[in-house]
Amino acid sequence: MVIRPSVRWRARVDEETRELAAGTRALGDAFLSELFPESLLVATDKALCAFESDVEALRDEDDEQVFEAIKSVVLVLNEINEEHDGAGYETEEREELCLYIDQILTEHGIDVPALAARRGIGRTEITDDWRDW
Repeated sequence: MVIRPSVRWRARVDEETRELAAGTRALGDAFLSELFPESLLVATDKALCAFESDVEALRDEDDEQVFEAIKSVVLVLNEINEEHDGAGYETEEREELCLYIDQILTEHGIDVPALAARRGIGRTEITDDWRDW
């Protein structure tokens, strides 16, 4: 089972909070709650849950339906990023989100390299038409 990036990010924030409380991390070294505010975590998790449901509901592996699901989640993630002043997803987070999309599709039996090839793009480019982050 693929773990949503937002779940991993929340775990990192929680770990940092515990370290601060235990005195094992200096306040000046704590930044994760600013990098991953609660509003970002909740909105991202909701978007990714919806994507999982959309992919699970696909009746067949029709390329257009698959790309519609990809487009839908990417557009929502664009909105979330904008709501966080364009700084919601940094380079590492962008890579995690793209990998997550690929992994969810694969987990549901979609051959992502073949899907991309039929569109004349590479596997890592399946979000590029819509992605602003």
